[in-house]
Amino acid sequence: MITQKMEQLIFKAILFEDPLEVDGKLVPSSSGMLVLTLSVSIPGIKPPDCSMANAEDCEQTSILQLAVFFGALYTLAIGTGGTKANISTIGADQFDETDPKEKIQKMSFFNWWMFSIFFGTLFANTVLVYVQDNVGWGWGYGIPTLGIAISIFVFLLGTPFYRHKLPTGSPFMKMTRVIVASFRKANAPMARSLTQFHELPSMEYERKGTFPIQPTKSLRFLDRASLKTGTTDQWNLCTITEVEETKQMLNMLPAMFATFVPSATVAQVSTLFVKQGTTLNARIAGNFSIPPASLTAFVTVSILISIVLYDRVFVKVTRKFTGNPRGITLLQRMGVGMIFHILLMTVACFTERYRLKVAADHGLVHQKGVKLPLSIFVLLPQFVLMGIADAFLEVAKLEFFYDQAPECMKSLGASYSLTSLGIGNFLSSFLLSTVSKITKKRGRGWILNNLNESRAEVTHPVDVKEEEANVMGVEENE
Repeated sequence: MITQKMEQLIFKAILFEDPLEVDGKLVPSSSGMLVLTLSVSIPGIKPPDCSMANAEDCEQTSILQLAVFFGALYTLAIGTGGTKANISTIGADQFDETDPKEKIQKMSFFNWWMFSIFFGTLFANTVLVYVQDNVGWGWGYGIPTLGIAISIFVFLLGTPFYRHKLPTGSPFMKMTRVIVASFRKANAPMARSLTQFHELPSMEYERKGTFPIQPTKSLRFLDRASLKTGTTDQWNLCTITEVEETKQMLNMLPAMFATFVPSATVAQVSTLFVKQGTTLNARIAGNFSIPPASLTAFVTVSILISIVLYDRVFVKVTRKFTGNPRGITLLQRMGVGMIFHILLMTVACFTERYRLKVAADHGLVHQKGVKLPLSIFVLLPQFVLMGIADAFLEVAKLEFFYDQAPECMKSLGASYSLTSLGIGNFLSSFLLSTVSKITKKRGRGWILNNLNESRAEVTHPVDVKEEEANVMGVEENE
């Protein structure tokens, strides 16, 4: 998951922008899933069986097995990075903002876009997890591989009916040219008249279906990129619009940075939170029990319910008081999501303390693979809160970056959302591994393979403080 998320942000941000040039990038996604399916099906490259309860006693995987498995993940990530942000942008671009009816519909698009995404996630966290646990990993990966193939076919069928936008080139190269040109002319005296700055005729923008952007006072040092100094090389002279587009993308970076910690919290759901579930009694009735990995389904169900309530109830009620067609602004929605993240980590801290107390009271702290006499549903509140937080933050994050990006960089703006998820995964892994190494050197480790001997609850207050700082940062940007 970590490699996939990080590769998404790298390859999406640097290489791709044209939303409708997605078909060629669908090949890595499908081939990656195919290789992933083969890597858990064919003897020799299939990793040895291993139980999460006795992870320390598992047979070590070979270099070949790791190479095939991670190679498949990276291939899948490259394809996903080239399509994921583009697909959402294609959907949003189908609405005509000059049409009042379509403009209102577009304000709900990202809610229902994320609803469809998480509906698929619910299927993965329930049906596919059951198949993987009870049938096999080959079928568990084979089903989504078939699903991707069908999705590609359906997407290509609809191509003639989409509203197409003309490609405008790589936004990464455009931003790089602006930065390079501004540094090359760093010592040039700043002009005051607009006539001394380079800009294309408005007819040129109309031909491309875009519009020029007026100069702003933010990041003034970049204005030198459009300053006329006699050279017309594209690495020395940019248009005012190109400079302002670069400014808009750079101005969104603080908002993206503020989402790194919440994204790290999201990563803990499928790692630390699920591992907590492996130590608890998952039996519901008779011999029926919940696979710990399916706990994330509660997050998804919570998200689905929260999105529907937000779009159909919350927006309509708050709109009457704020006058905002969205109910509240996108930054306010992100801030509310971060507040729920603070509440979530607080609840998770107290839940983990209670779980450790039960383990100590029954003398099970140092026993491996033994289930505690505590229902797995004790984790339900933190999973539900995570779903509510995501319904506010994740949807608003995607829509905010799309909305604030310049017209020809909408896909790059949407990829900022993937960037925060990718770095959040790395941040979560880095924090947990760093805390584990430091605390082991000083004696008792806080993050151990045996969770009953760990002190995972100590890391949650740190997350809470970081979340509080993020909320204050979002409020300052409002």
